[in-house]
Amino acid sequence: MKRRIAGYHRDDEGHWVADLECGHGQHVRHDPPWQTREWVTTPEGRARFLGRTLNCVKCDHQIIDPIETG
Repeated sequence: MKRRIAGYHRDDEGHWVADLECGHGQHVRHDPPWQTREWVTTPEGRARFLGRTLNCVKCDHQIIDPIETG
């Protein structure tokens, strides 16, 4: 299910995670040649992608994160 990027944070290993409007997170790594997302490496690049959509697999499978249920 397509969800808009609402913000970003880093995980425990320092990788960027997109915070989606649904409350789920999705890694947005720049790890060539497997993942080419150079935009994630700069603050300007990340800002440019705010509001764009990513597919949320957790929403597709109706997964509820334990942290969301408190």
